[in-house]
Amino acid sequence: MTPEPGGLLLIGTSHVGKSTCASSVGSALGWPVVSTDALGRHPGRPWTGVPDAVLEFYHRLSDDAVHWFLKVHHENMRPLIGARITALREAGRGFVLEGAALRPEYLAGWPFGDALAVCLRVETDVLRARIRQGSGYARQGEPMRLAIDKFTERSLRENDALAEAAVRLDVPVIDVTDLRDADRLAQRLASRLAGASET
Repeated sequence: MTPEPGGLLLIGTSHVGKSTCASSVGSALGWPVVSTDALGRHPGRPWTGVPDAVLEFYHRLSDDAVHWFLKVHHENMRPLIGARITALREAGRGFVLEGAALRPEYLAGWPFGDALAVCLRVETDVLRARIRQGSGYARQGEPMRLAIDKFTERSLRENDALAEAAVRLDVPVIDVTDLRDADRLAQRLASRLAGASET
């Protein structure tokens, strides 16, 4: 019997390093890297070519509402991600799937077989600093800063919520506050997955 192709699902909120880690692992293994962002977008990073509707989304809604809408978006994405995982597995090769919509509580309903799922998290102060640096917060005007502040609050809530769900569901949670840890993690994951695909 031919073993199923390996796979990796990288869970975590914005700016924890999912895309960087996914790219490193995918490159090392020659596996395709897919982001859930490619399947459907939610009002995300409010600092590059922001449509008025996105700014209004962040300005008008409370922090609770912004976070609630994010979870609704993820629920809507759930069947699309399941179908994408099925297609990746049917292609007969390993894959790396990353994205904020990969919620630990959804894993049981997805056909990801023996793929490895890992949740990345970052300490609150460091995550806030990464978002501010990435957004050019200091150079932004007041309306954009307000939107970035709301996006940051949303991301901080998700950082905790995803890690708590992962712990509850026995999904490994890896702290990648230190970028050197993130680099080492990518190397470890690539080695582990390469070994699994050779057995």
